[in-house]
Amino acid sequence: MKSLWKKYKQNKLAQGILLLIYIGITSLSLFMAQKSVTAFLLLLSSLLLLYFTNFKNLTKWFIAGIVLVFLLPFTASNGDAYQSYMEVATLVGIYISMALGLNIVVGMAGLLDLGFIAFFAVGAYTYGIFSTVQASNFMPFGTFPLSGESFWLFILIGCFVAALFGILLGIPVLRVKGDYLAIVTLGFGEIIRIIFNNLDRPVNITNGAMGIPSVTPPRLFGIDFLYPSQFYYIVLVILLFTIFTVRRFEHSKIGRSWKAVRENEIAAQAMGVPLVRTKLMAFAIGASFSGMMGVVFAAKQAFVDPTSFTLLESITILVMVILGGMGSVPGVILGAAVMTILNLQVLTEVTNWLNQLNSTGAFSIPDALSPSKMQRLIFGLLLILFALYRPKGLLPAKNHVYNEKELQEGSAKENEGNLEVMPEHSQIEKAQEV
Repeated sequence: MKSLWKKYKQNKLAQGILLLIYIGITSLSLFMAQKSVTAFLLLLSSLLLLYFTNFKNLTKWFIAGIVLVFLLPFTASNGDAYQSYMEVATLVGIYISMALGLNIVVGMAGLLDLGFIAFFAVGAYTYGIFSTVQASNFMPFGTFPLSGESFWLFILIGCFVAALFGILLGIPVLRVKGDYLAIVTLGFGEIIRIIFNNLDRPVNITNGAMGIPSVTPPRLFGIDFLYPSQFYYIVLVILLFTIFTVRRFEHSKIGRSWKAVRENEIAAQAMGVPLVRTKLMAFAIGASFSGMMGVVFAAKQAFVDPTSFTLLESITILVMVILGGMGSVPGVILGAAVMTILNLQVLTEVTNWLNQLNSTGAFSIPDALSPSKMQRLIFGLLLILFALYRPKGLLPAKNHVYNEKELQEGSAKENEGNLEVMPEHSQIEKAQEV
């Protein structure tokens, strides 16, 4: 059995055939059975199967693009559950992007942040205020609400405003770390939420606890974006940009600096890593992704209020990072997807199924013990199990392994090249020194 599995892992043709068969069957199942949550989840899990193949990264991205851009929307569109599926897929993309931003702060830089949802709130309120008549309460010029075409500009504005708040958070916490850092960031998140909750007097900016209703939907080429199936593509584009940016940062000089600070601040500083700039960049870049998705969230919900940005949301995003694997981009994507789908689809469907059994008298369960109401208990049990048996997450981070022999050979060739380039008298001096 092990020999067959080993041959399969080395055979790209067999992997490709199996993957195509799996995608074809799950796509057909979702197309034929429109209200099947199982078929929807199985089609999404094809991306996980694709991750474990031996194809080149470009091939994997191409296949994933076909599944996400064409197959998933098309196969789910043949029924009444189309918008509900797209709603789940859209929220999965939003939470993945936020989890990737938090992964920069927590997973790569090692800075425990319990107030990350504040940046999401900043992005949401930035668009919510100016896309409604709310801005006319304190803006002496301009006509409000702004048109739906301004949404695309506000994605960038939300990104920069959230990054600015990330820097404002980073400045006072540079001197603390560990548990004290967690306490400070927790306080920052609560301060932002309370400010938005009370900023309705003396000048009504956020409308306080009542929230901001009737947020202007995005518009492009005269088409208003009103449905989850339309927001799905917006989220998908931003998510692809987020993944590409995070991967580039991970393997760049700043990414190596974040990891050095995470492992040992003193050693990193001794090696020339600027701690202040490195930490501030982690806070700013991580917050920027959350700010962009905050703008999308406000437009999609058409309503913004402080109850969407509680401490529990920050902890939920942190759980996504821990569950997937801190510092691992594929792991964080998987962790965020699992948590969001478990919350929005699996627990809800199990609750509905148990309610049907209750109504028929086949099975009796107290309403207080329904899975949807026991959500936090289930998440807590999952965390305990993973802490005991999978402490590094579903897909742990993998450090790049260098071949020592190749490095030595490359260094030797470089030294030989330097000797050939040196003038004759310099080579003589070099030989005398040796």
